[in-house]
Amino acid sequence: MAAWQDGWWRTADGLRLHFRDYPGDSRRAPVLCIPGLTRNARDFEGVAARLAGKRRVLAVDLRGRGLSDRAIDPHSYVPAVYLQDLLALIAAQMLEPAVVIGTSLGGLLAMLLGLTARGCLAGVALNDVGPELGEEGMARIRSYVGRDVRFADWDEAARAIADNHAGGFPDYGPGDWSTLARRLCRQRADGTIVFDYDLAIAEPFKQPQGAFDLWPAFETLHGLPAVLIRGERSDILSAATAAEMVRRVPTMELVTVPRVGHAPTLDEPESVAAVDRLLATVDRE
Repeated sequence: MAAWQDGWWRTADGLRLHFRDYPGDSRRAPVLCIPGLTRNARDFEGVAARLAGKRRVLAVDLRGRGLSDRAIDPHSYVPAVYLQDLLALIAAQMLEPAVVIGTSLGGLLAMLLGLTARGCLAGVALNDVGPELGEEGMARIRSYVGRDVRFADWDEAARAIADNHAGGFPDYGPGDWSTLARRLCRQRADGTIVFDYDLAIAEPFKQPQGAFDLWPAFETLHGLPAVLIRGERSDILSAATAAEMVRRVPTMELVTVPRVGHAPTLDEPESVAAVDRLLATVDRE
């Protein structure tokens, strides 16, 4: 595992948020890694291990996740607020421009960065997400997010996660599920294992959701070095939506990871090669 330092920044509403800061060549564009809804900076351990030293890598804990503060108002767990938090980080750490790697929710935030602050982007990797989200996948996520589930030990946590996600990852073995459990969960003082996020992030899902067209935000990525990574078994990003994305933004490369659902870990050979090509393109420009 690559060495990192813990970094911190403050939000407009006074929260102290955390990121892992992996040092690297300051002459190259840094990489900003943004995780999915219930995930945290540990999701990018593999990415950082490959890139650290070559360029600076920052992997964030969004508000309410990992080592970041929990929000006082659960209704601040929405993309518009996450976006403002990220803009504060980019300004504080002088990351402009950066290559953003965003998984799921993190990819949506990358699109919103393109819409509101395109100059801060040197390139973008969207991991299994697009402007249209699969209803089946969203229903699946709503079925588990915010549930107060506790496990007696790490083995029990790994088995439970395997039971819930095996359909999307048929080639995973016990070691893979154990790694995923340790990325998703944390151990409490009493020894029990829990998911490493504020359960209140589910609160906004309970409110009526207004229609919001993300295609204009996505289309701001046109002309940037960009890659779209899709899990072949994804129930969040359909093949049809992925095809439409590369039709609208033809500068974006589409890479499909076989026998993987939502979302690829970015440790797969196809994902590693795609990110390497993206960064090589950024370095040439």
